[in-house]
Amino acid sequence: MNLLTQTWWMTHRRLKALFRQPAVLVITLVQPAVWLFLFGALFKRIVELPGFGSSSYLDYLIPGVVVMNAVSANMWSGMAAIDEIDRGTLNRFLVAPIRRSAIVNAGVIEAAVSTIVQSLIIVLLGWLAGAQFPGGVGGVAALLAACVLLGTVFNGLSTAMGLAVRQRETIIGLSIFLLLPLTFLSTAFMARDLMPGWIQHAAAANPVNWAVEIGRTALSASPDWAATARLGGGLLVLALALVGLSIRSFRGYQKSI
Repeated sequence: MNLLTQTWWMTHRRLKALFRQPAVLVITLVQPAVWLFLFGALFKRIVELPGFGSSSYLDYLIPGVVVMNAVSANMWSGMAAIDEIDRGTLNRFLVAPIRRSAIVNAGVIEAAVSTIVQSLIIVLLGWLAGAQFPGGVGGVAALLAACVLLGTVFNGLSTAMGLAVRQRETIIGLSIFLLLPLTFLSTAFMARDLMPGWIQHAAAANPVNWAVEIGRTALSASPDWAATARLGGGLLVLALALVGLSIRSFRGYQKSI
């Protein structure tokens, strides 16, 4: 079988397992829903600050919450790798005539499907709460694409870490260590011009902020598609690099058994 066929069968296996547990998709949405409505209500008057640049904090907040959820959901991918190691499933795949890249691709596609479904639900909740999306369907599609690319970055990182250390505590620690700092070092909750200078510089190099800016720009009434393409290109390069790292991690794991 070629790589495409192998990827299809490995993805089919993972998606069947995912859709047998739809409650998982819903349960993991509890936290972003809390962030959306709690922060949306708590800081709704922050738009009155001079220089904030938005008339509705809910409109401003939704891309940040969607991106934050994408990071959070994909940071647990290493747990799935550890579970497959513990069950012996991964070892059977490694001795089967299946390319390592097909195994990684299946995990990336499963995570992308989950990220898209969850992101759409958050956008829908925001719309029902009164958010406006002048960018329309195209803007939502750009936000979803940015979330998938960013999710792939953290999926690859988490999978590589899981295969390297094989300890759940490390994956939990990595998630806690990265999620909130990277979120608050971005424009997810606060306009760039109102941030301290050092945070502005950190945000400029933060891939989480790139995804937030792509979504926010694409959903606006006059999107800057050139800036969106530039930031999207950066996310694509990072995603490919981390997928490559996770594939190499499979080879390293195979040598260790």
